Amino acid sequence: MLNKILYCLLSGLLLSTLSPHSLASDARLENQLILALKIKADGQDRQAESRPVIRAYQQAAIISKKPQRRADYIDFYLLQKPASFMGHQLILLEEEYMDVYVGCCASPGIGLMLKTNADTRSVQDFAKKNACTFTPHADVFDRLRMFGIDHKLARGDYAILSCRERDAQK
Repeated sequence: MLNKILYCLLSGLLLSTLSPHSLASDARLENQLILALKIKADGQDRQAESRPVIRAYQQAAIISKKPQRRADYIDFYLLQKPASFMGHQLILLEEEYMDVYVGCCASPGIGLMLKTNADTRSVQDFAKKNACTFTPHADVFDRLRMFGIDHKLARGDYAILSCRERDAQK
């Protein structure tokens, strides 16, 4: 009985010391992602590159080391652990870049798939200020199917945020 009590106390102590670090780490990752989505004053370039953000999410084991799918110029990374973006559940990261020419028109940058929690005004405002495209009430099931990504998602309201080169040119 004493062993069980001691075990529970030590487990609780360990969890309480890990939680603030985990929260700080999540906030740091989200801030890195936000920088890669934000537009510079020139209205064309993003404030940070996408590759270091993807690596940071990989190192935190939130996404896999390899994308679930690569189609056209886009790597698709389904989240393996919970993460959020501006108060909404992050479901998928898309990184678009050209490594090998496969045809016309790569548009470097990042896209996000979110399961929204009610009000999306903050994300919509972010999109407007940063030359991104925000698609509320998106049919993400069709999007995943279109790119051959087999993943079960809970029913809900989803949105897509795209902050790529072509979004800044609109």
